[in-house]
Amino acid sequence: MLFNPRTYDPAQFDEPTRRLLRATVDWFESRGKKALIDTYVDRTWYSDFLEFAAREGLFAEFLTPSAADPEKRWDTARIAELNEILGFYGLGYWYTWQVTILGLGPVWQSENEAVRARAARLLTEGHVMAFGLSERSHGADIYSTDMILTPDGEGGFTATGSKYYIGNGNVAGLVSVFGRRSDVEGPEGYVFFAADSRHEAYHLVKNVVNAQMYVSEFRLEGYPVRAEDVLHTGKAAFDAALNTVNVGKFNLCTASVGICEHAMYEAVTHAHNRVLYGKRVTDFPHVRRELTDAYARLIAMKLFADRAVDYFRTASPEDRRYLLFNPMTKMKVTTEGEKVIDLMWDVIAAKGFEADTYFDKAAKDIRGLPKLEGTVHVNLALILKFMANYLFAPADYAPVPRRLDAADDEFLFRQGPARGLGAIRFHDWRTAYDAHAHVPNVARFREQADGFCELLLKNAPSEAQQADLDFLLEIGQLFALIVYGQLVLEQAAETGLDADVLDQIFDALVRDFSAHATELHGKASTTEAQAAWALAHVRRPVADGERAARVWERVEALSGAYEMQP
Repeated sequence: MLFNPRTYDPAQFDEPTRRLLRATVDWFESRGKKALIDTYVDRTWYSDFLEFAAREGLFAEFLTPSAADPEKRWDTARIAELNEILGFYGLGYWYTWQVTILGLGPVWQSENEAVRARAARLLTEGHVMAFGLSERSHGADIYSTDMILTPDGEGGFTATGSKYYIGNGNVAGLVSVFGRRSDVEGPEGYVFFAADSRHEAYHLVKNVVNAQMYVSEFRLEGYPVRAEDVLHTGKAAFDAALNTVNVGKFNLCTASVGICEHAMYEAVTHAHNRVLYGKRVTDFPHVRRELTDAYARLIAMKLFADRAVDYFRTASPEDRRYLLFNPMTKMKVTTEGEKVIDLMWDVIAAKGFEADTYFDKAAKDIRGLPKLEGTVHVNLALILKFMANYLFAPADYAPVPRRLDAADDEFLFRQGPARGLGAIRFHDWRTAYDAHAHVPNVARFREQADGFCELLLKNAPSEAQQADLDFLLEIGQLFALIVYGQLVLEQAAETGLDADVLDQIFDALVRDFSAHATELHGKASTTEAQAAWALAHVRRPVADGERAARVWERVEALSGAYEMQP
C-alpha cells in the first residue's frame, strides 16, 4: 500500500508516464540522502531539480492540457502520483511544482490563445510559473486586492502594487497576477493578467520564509499590461481565482501522504531496531498501538485521496461532487498527516530532532500543508455548505469508476461560475457503509453517523448557533468524518483492501467521532438536548486483539523495507 522506491512500478500508467515517474524517483535516489538533507539545511535553491525536470520535460508533459498541445494531457491521476513522489523526497520539490500548477490555472481557463501558447512554450523550455493572488495586508481575500491597473489610453494598463507569499516568484517565466482596475468599481473591475518575473518593472523584494523554497514578495511599479496579456476580466477573473484553487489545493493531500510514507519507514526501522530496558522498543504495547494507529491513518489518507481523484476526473457541469471532496482532501487528509507524524514522533522521541534524518524535515513541513490554500477553518466552513444535500437528499448517479485511463481532464478548466454549492447533489452515502456492514468498526461508526443525522433532524443548530463559528466547526468535523469514511470504503472496495486494515481504520474513526462529540458537549452554546446526544454517541471501538496483531505484522514489515541511498 505504501510507496517504496525500491519496488516502485507505476504499471497502471502508459509508457511515457511510467518513464517520467521512474526517472524522477531514480534522480532523487542517485542524488542521495546526504544531498537531500544538506540542501534542505543550507536552504539551497533546488536548481538541480529544476534542471532535471526541464531536461526530462516533466512539468511540460504533466501540466499541459491537450487543448494546448494534443500530444500532452492534464491527467489528475498521474499528477497525484507525482505529488506523492515529490512529497516523499521533500516539500520544497513539491512546492515548486504546486505553485506552477496554480500559476497555470488562470492561463488554461483563459480564452487568450497567445498567452496559452506562451505558457506551453515556456513549460517546454523548462520554466516554472507563479500565482500572484495573495497580498500581505489581505492574504487571499480577493475582494480587497491593492494591485491597481490604470488604463494607459492605448487599450492596456500599467499595474502597480505588491504581492506576498508567491512561490516561484523569483524565477517564474509567467506569473498570473490578480488585480483591479482603477476606473471600474466592484466585481467588474477585476483583472487577471500575465506578467514576467524577468521584466524590469517587476521588483523582487525578498523571500518571506526561512526555507529552501522561495516564497516571494514582489512589487510591480508601472508594469505595462498589454491587451494581449489580459487573461480574464470582471467576474470571470474572480471565478478563475477560485477555480484555480479548486484544482490546486487538491495536490496538498497527496504531498502529505508522501511525506508521511518516508517518515514512517524511518520511524518504524528506528524503533524496531532499538533496545531499551532489555526489550525492543516495538515490544512495548503502547508503541505498537501508536505505530499501528499511524499506519491505519496513513492508509486511510491514501484511500481517500485516490478515490477523490476519480470524482475530479469524472466531473462535469452536471456532476460537481468533487467540490466537496476537494476541501475534504485539503482539510482532512492534511490534518491526518499531522496526526500520523505526531504518533510516530511520540515513539521515536529525540530521534525525530536529528539533523541527518528525513523525519526532522517531515515534522516541520507537515505543519504547512493544512495552512496552505485556505486554513482548516476556511475549508470546514466550505464543507458545511454541502451537508444538508449530502446527508438528506441523495440523487441517482451512475457509479464512478476507478479512473486511471490516459485521458485529459479538460473540465477542470471550464468549471464555470464558482457558486451554487448548496444545490450540489450526491449519491447515497449509506450505500458504501451498507456494503461493509460486516466489518465490526464500520458498523459501529455507522451507528454514530446515523445518530448525527438524528441530531440534525431533532436538535438542529439554532439561528444563533449557526452564527457561532466555534460551535458550527465542531458540527463540521463530525460531518467530515462521515464523508471521509465513505470514500475510504469506496476505495477499499475498488482495491480489495484487507478487512483487518479497514477495521483498524474505522477503529480510529470511531474514536475520532467520540472525541469531536465530547468537544461538542463542552461548547458553551451547546443546548442540554445536544449535550445529551453528544454523550450518548461516544462509542468504544470494537476491540479485537488478533486483528490488531495481524495489522501490526504489516507495520513491523516496514522495518528495513526502505532507506534512502546515502
